[in-house]
Parts: sequence; C-alpha cells; structure tokens
Amino acid sequence: MDETGDVSIGGNQWQRLLRWQRGKKVSKEGEDGVKDEEKGNANLKLWKWNINWNEWAIDPAEQFYYVWLQVMIFPVIYNSVIIILRTCFTMIAISYLPVWLTLDYLADLMYLADMLITVHTGYLDQGMLVRDVAQLRKRYLHSNNFFRDLASLLPTDFLYIAFGIQAPLVRINRLLRIPRLTEALDRMETRTSYPNTFRISKLMIYIFVLIHWNACLYFALSGYIGFGSDRWVYPNMTDPAFAAMRRQYFYCFWFSAQIFTTVGDTPLPKREEEYLFMIADLLIAVLVFASIVGNVGNVITSLRDRDNVFFPDHEPVKAYLRSHHISKELRQRIDSWYQHLHINKKIMRENEILEHLPVHLRTEIAVSVHLPTLSKVAIFQSCEKSLLEELVLKLTPQVFSPGEYVCRKGDVGHEMYIIREGKLAVVADDGVTEFAVLGESSFFGEISILNIKGNKSGNRRTANIRSIGHSDLFSLSKEDLTDVLSEFPAAKRHLEEKGRQILTKMGMLEESGEQEEGEAEKVETKIDRLETKLEILQTNLARLMAELESSHCKMQARVEQLEWEVVGWEREEAEGEADEGSDAEEGKQGEGEDADVSKEGDGERTKSTKQDVERMMEGDKGGMKEPEDQEKTEEGGEKNGEKGDDRPGKGDGAEVAHEGEKEEESGERESEEGREKAEEDSELGETEQKDEGLNK
Repeated sequence: MDETGDVSIGGNQWQRLLRWQRGKKVSKEGEDGVKDEEKGNANLKLWKWNINWNEWAIDPAEQFYYVWLQVMIFPVIYNSVIIILRTCFTMIAISYLPVWLTLDYLADLMYLADMLITVHTGYLDQGMLVRDVAQLRKRYLHSNNFFRDLASLLPTDFLYIAFGIQAPLVRINRLLRIPRLTEALDRMETRTSYPNTFRISKLMIYIFVLIHWNACLYFALSGYIGFGSDRWVYPNMTDPAFAAMRRQYFYCFWFSAQIFTTVGDTPLPKREEEYLFMIADLLIAVLVFASIVGNVGNVITSLRDRDNVFFPDHEPVKAYLRSHHISKELRQRIDSWYQHLHINKKIMRENEILEHLPVHLRTEIAVSVHLPTLSKVAIFQSCEKSLLEELVLKLTPQVFSPGEYVCRKGDVGHEMYIIREGKLAVVADDGVTEFAVLGESSFFGEISILNIKGNKSGNRRTANIRSIGHSDLFSLSKEDLTDVLSEFPAAKRHLEEKGRQILTKMGMLEESGEQEEGEAEKVETKIDRLETKLEILQTNLARLMAELESSHCKMQARVEQLEWEVVGWEREEAEGEADEGSDAEEGKQGEGEDADVSKEGDGERTKSTKQDVERMMEGDKGGMKEPEDQEKTEEGGEKNGEKGDDRPGKGDGAEVAHEGEKEEESGERESEEGREKAEEDSELGETEQKDEGLNK
C-alpha cells in the first residue's frame, strides 16, 4: 500500500513538472510572438508616420476629417465663452491667468493645425476627388476661408503691451472660426443615429452661449453704472454674499435667463442704459422663444412622421371601427396588435422606408437583414446568390397575434412563410390537438407556390397552422417567385426537382403525374417543332411571293420590249419591200441598156447566175424562207436566164449577184428572229411552271 502510494505521488509530481515545462515553453513562445507583434506594430507606426507631406491629401468623407472637426469644436467654444467671461469678470481673469494663457495658445496651435489640414483637404471636381497638393493650395489661398482663418490667427496678443494683460478682448478675432463649429455640428447631425435629440442639444448649446454673453454684458453694465446703485443692477460687492466669483456669475446668468425666458419678475430699470439693455434683451427673447418653439415643434412633427412611416397609423382604423360598430373583442385584438408593434418596434413598412435609396443599397440592406433567414429554407439552399438577392427584396414582414390562424387546411396557397421570431403550432381541425410546433427559421407553404404537377393536394394547404404567441413571419408571394424564376430557368428546374423530392417523401406525388408531365413535355416539344416548321414555311412562302412579283414585273418589261421590237421589224420589212421594188425597176432599165452585150459573156453570166440562184435556194430552205419570196426569186432567175440566152450583157450578172446578197442577209435576219422566239418561248415555259408550283 505504501509503495503504490509513493509511486502514485511520484507520478503526479513528474506530470506536474512536465506540465510546468510545457507551460514555460508556451509562455516563452507567446512572449516571443508578442515581441514580434510589438516590433511589427512599431514598424507599422513608423511606416504610417513616414508621410510625404508634400503629397498628403485628405478626403473630406473620411473618418479622419470627421474626427478632426469634432476636435475643433473645443477651441471654438472655448474662445466663444472664455474671452467675454475674462473681459467682463476681471476677478475670474486674474485668478486663473496662467490657465487662461495656456489654453489660449493651445487653441491657437489647434487653429494653425486646422489651417494646415484645410490646405490638404481635397475637393470634388466633376465627381473626382482632387488630390494634387498644388491645386489644393492654390484653391485655398484664393478663397475667402483663407483670409478669414488668417485674420483669426493675427497676433493681436501684442496689444497686451498697450492695454495690459487684463484685456483679453484683444483676442476677439478668434471668434472668426465659428463657421468651423457650424460645419462640425452639421456633419455630426448627418451621422448621428438620433438626429432629433441632437437638434435639441444643439439648440440648447446656442441658447446657453447667448445667455452667457448676456450675463457677462449685464455684469459689465452693472459695473459701469455702479454695483448696488439700484435694484436692477448687480448688488454691491461689499456684501460678502455677493462678493464670491461663483456667486457673481451665477446671479448674472440667472438674471439673463429670466429675461430671455420671460419667467419671473425682474426689477424695473431706472436709467436709460438699463432701459436700452432690457429692450434689446426682450427683442432677443422673442426670437429665442420663437426659435425654441419652432425647433421643438419640428422635432415633435418629425417624431410623429417617423412613427407614421415605421408603424401603421392607428387613428383612422379606430375611427373606422367606431363608425361601423365593430365588436369589442375584435377591437381589443386590433388594439393589442398595434400595441405589440409599438412596444417591440416591429417595422411593417420596410419597402416604403427604403424606397428613396438606390437599388444596389436597398439590396445590400435587405441581404444583410434577411438573407440569413432565407438561406435556411431547404428548397433555396444551394441556389445561386443572385437569385436569393432578388428574392430578398420580395420578402414582406407580417405579424400574427396569439391564437390567430396563419393558414387553414384546404385554403388556396398564394404565398409561403418563413418564421423569423415566435412559435406556431400545427393543429387538427378541432383546433385543440397539436401535431407539431414550428420555431424560429422554420418554413411552410413552399410547395403550394411552385405549381408542381402530380401534387395530390394541388395548390391547397394541407394543414392548419396557428400562432401560439406573437409571431413575426416573412411571406413570399407566388407572383413574386414566378417573376424572379422567369429570369433563372435553371434555378426554376432545380426548385421544382427539390419540391418533387419533398412530395415523394411525403407520399403526396402521384406516379401518373410524372408520366403525364412527360407526355405534356412531349406534346409541348411537338408543338414547338410544328411552330418552327410553320415559321419556316411562312418564310419560304414570303420569299416565293417576292420572286413571283419580281418575275411578273420582268415578264411585263419583256413583253413591252418585244412589242417594240415587232413594231421595228414591221417597219424594216416595209422598207425592205420598198427597196426590192426600186431594185426591180433598176434591173429592167439595165436590161435595156445591156442588150448589145456579146453571147460569150452572156453564157458565163448565166452560169454564174444559175449557181447564185442555187445557193440562194439552199439558204432559203435553211432559214425557213417564205414560199412567196422563193417564187419571186425563181421567176426573177428564169427571166434573167431567158434574157441572158437571148441577150447577153454585163449588167445582168451584177444585178443578180446584188439580189443574192440581199436575200442572204434577209435569211440571216430571219434565223436570228427564230432563235430569239425560241428563247422567249423557253422563258415563258419556265415562268408558267413556277406559277403552277406556287398555286399548288
């Protein structure tokens, strides 16, 4: 027993020693890591401070500029409050003189740093930030702000030599930086989350400074008239109760507040200076009172408008319920619903609130607020992000009261629901038996908005769902989902497939539904194919009609051309006949003149004439010459032959040869006409065939 105990004790000690060594190593590594991080941070700081001041430019929209404006509030307010305080309350000025001088020159240093920062502050030119230091310096040096800032830093403290150290009024030029205070407050008002509260606070600051200045002037006027000379001025300081510095300031501030607020009885003035001071204060008091009332009224109005924008207005609903004598129970339910919205700050009009923002900013806000909830829905998981971003903009918040039914069994489903907060129960038809309880991030009704074919329940609800307490839900309508999915066909098929799988697990999908769906798809494909073929046929028909019109126009032009050619041919034939008549007369005259020609010459000419006539006959047969022309040529040849036998002469052979050449030319012309007619007949045949094809 002792040995085992010693062994266990020794083992525990060794374990502790090993743990201690490991912890020591870890601590050393941690210290080394911390040192390395410190070195890195130091290098980073050195790198940050290693700034080229000649190229340093500040973006007025950055955080640094905003923080610097907030810092500049303090020196401006200090000079606005302390300069007049030290001028009028000399005891306060002398008692804390080292403090005041230190704060004075510290404020001057901040003024000088503000000028340097203003020189390096960029500005927008055509939407682009100008960072060129030369341009920034030139713009600032030629602006009114530079002369104002320079005047606020003039070394008027040298006037202390002439007027004494007890005359801080020489630093009155420091008040020229008040516009910087206004800029800072305006910038803070645009950034704060509570603008109405900030406006009230800013108004109170202005009123405080005004009352402070009036209190200082009242004390100075009392000293000029004489302390305790009458009831209106500050009491005599010989009284220990009114000799203290704090008592002096607080009494004067209280007196000025009474005048400006017109609350309480102030002593009546006795001297002209007192009357003038009171008149000026009363006029200023009217403006102060009007500004206070106006600003407070604007704040209240803006708060009411904000409530009307965030929450539905209850007053018109109450008036409607009273006018229609609605039951008390229903009115109580409506009142509790409104009360729940106001107490828990449930916003029902998100789209109206954000409608003035650009679409991309509205999308980013909706994604940051609602995308985590939407991505938890099973059918939307693994969908592309762009689809979810489109659907996020379509979500509509809804609030249900305790015991209120979200949907009932058998109702037609027009939207799906996503539970954001609260609990809902799936109950039986009797409203008592609970089958299940749905909590946060649960969803229901997604199948009814997908129009899945083969769904046994169709688009109707399959269960009764009732809110147990106050429940916040998001609804997505069927129309919105259809519009979004029309631009994402792949996602639509994916969602339908997921919904079909869910219905299959639930046993709510008919098997014949898939076949019917396949047949429907086949019919749709056939219809699409027929439509495409019909479009092709319509296109071909339009092309053929265009070709028919063009061929018809060409035929008309060709017919007109042929008519003109026929007219020309008739004219040429008439002229040819006239030429033949004149040639025949000339031949007869030549026969009379050549009657004395020798017989030998007549024999040779008759032979040549016979040969020419034979050639002419062959040419007439090849060119399909008319029989009348053939007979004329034969008769002319016989006559010439007979005359040649009886009376040989030189002119007969030449005339016959000339007539043969003319007949050859006419034969060639007729052959060309035959070819053209054949070509025209072939073209007419082709056009008739095309017309018959179109008619078919």
